[in-house]
Amino acid sequence: MQISDVRIRLVTREGMLRAVASITIDACFVVHDIKILEREGELFIGMPSRRTAEGEYKDIAHPINQETRNLLSEIILQHYKEALAGAPVGGQE
Repeated sequence: MQISDVRIRLVTREGMLRAVASITIDACFVVHDIKILEREGELFIGMPSRRTAEGEYKDIAHPINQETRNLLSEIILQHYKEALAGAPVGGQE
């Protein structure tokens, strides 16, 4: 699996959300709305999800194993840090 493109949209809202990412896999499959979140100074990703009738959130796309989750997280967070470094003061929304 090759992540052939990563797009980061920085957000400036209050709360845990720092950015939203889209990735392209093998130049033929796109996953949108991957959240980049920060809690207690630690960054992590949240996969796209939808709210159920019971009020719970369920992932609608996600890695099947920890190795793939770690790979996605590493790549997405690296692109996020690069986007921050090149962002104008105050970020973008």
